[in-house]
Amino acid sequence: QVQLLESGGGLVQPGESLTLSCAASGFTFYAYSMSWVRQAPGKGLEWVSAIRTDSLTYYADSVKGRFTISRDDDKDTLYLQMNSLKPEDTAVYYCAKMPAGAGNLRGSLAHDYRGQGTQVTVSS
Repeated sequence: QVQLLESGGGLVQPGESLTLSCAASGFTFYAYSMSWVRQAPGKGLEWVSAIRTDSLTYYADSVKGRFTISRDDDKDTLYLQMNSLKPEDTAVYYCAKMPAGAGNLRGSLAHDYRGQGTQVTVSS
């Protein structure tokens, strides 16, 4: 079965960096687009970034220029490099698998599987 296991979250100060990882299993990782979504306390799910099978990437305006999504198809792993973190980036971050034939990835929350999440807290 599909499994997505996020890691790398933690508590950091504003301006610092974190790299999240997502180990995928149970499906042909290289054949699917992937995304990162997040949920801040008391708010709904928010799309953060997505990457296609050809490694074309998309970003929410709120993270563009600060976050970088990437994938290693040999390791079945998705990454999110987060730089210049802000308190408003505080959220649970989820790795998500997009369904086959997913159309426009920008802003899409139409993933079919999501991991358990990893907490990122940005606070001084």
